Amino acid sequence: MSAQTLRLGSRMSMMAIAQSRRVAGKITERAGRPVEVVGVMTPGDVSRAQLAQIGGAGVFVGALREALLGGEVDLAVHSLKDLPTGSAAGIVLAAVPPRDDPRDALVARDGAKLADLPSGARIGTGSTRRAAQLLSLRGDLRCVPIRGNADTRLGKVDSGELDGVVLAYAGLARIGRVDAVTQVFEPDEMLPAPGQGALAVECRDGEPELAALLGAVTGQAGLAAVTAERSLLEALEAGCSAPVGAYAAGTEPLWMRAAVISADGSRVLRVHGATPLASPSALTEARRLGSELAAELLCSGARNLIKAPGRDMP
Repeated sequence: MSAQTLRLGSRMSMMAIAQSRRVAGKITERAGRPVEVVGVMTPGDVSRAQLAQIGGAGVFVGALREALLGGEVDLAVHSLKDLPTGSAAGIVLAAVPPRDDPRDALVARDGAKLADLPSGARIGTGSTRRAAQLLSLRGDLRCVPIRGNADTRLGKVDSGELDGVVLAYAGLARIGRVDAVTQVFEPDEMLPAPGQGALAVECRDGEPELAALLGAVTGQAGLAAVTAERSLLEALEAGCSAPVGAYAAGTEPLWMRAAVISADGSRVLRVHGATPLASPSALTEARRLGSELAAELLCSGARNLIKAPGRDMP
């Protein structure tokens, strides 16, 4: 390929642009190619409706993929937790950069931690998974569905409209707002979404040279972990808005914890397991681990919790 500038498609939120610029910098650093970030407006960015009503987090991904297939951009960057687990015609997942902190974080008024909040405290979240786990920890909380970028959500705490919000720590770090965090939830308190903290880089199928170039930014240490987490999500046939948490880490062995939670937090199904990664087929082993843990959850009745009415939130 020539050394012409690559056009990187990104959502237009401040957080998306920040993470896309980081990926662009890594591509230039490791592959020597200049990269221009091109903003793409998605339905999810324009609509104020709940995500469940307009198609879930996939609405962010779809617009970027359309721009990619239409030749408007050469590659696209997504939050991996928003990326559907199934394949997309004409598109390949070319890279998964090194994963950032996958944990969730609370931003509450007056520096409060979750235990400090008064009974009936209003906590804003755009995630069924987070709401279900918050209610599992404290059933007296009121979880309020919210939309909007990170600054909008943080502003609801500053104004007193909400007592707190829960967001991805990595996202807050990318926009320089970790100073607002009052508590970081460890995975044994609140399991992250599968793939949380990681980014995905896609390009068109049939461009092996570009795919190989982009592959240079993949963080191999975290690739097996997110592969296992997404394999579990796929085997559960659950979308990114389902109350499913998973966290994998380690290299020898790779271990993973996962859970499916009822919407009201009253029932939590938990599993854990590990697999060695010494063989050449490390990603195959990671996928197997995810599938096996999903099978355990399904045997315990996870399907009923995933499909329960009213589970979707924005």
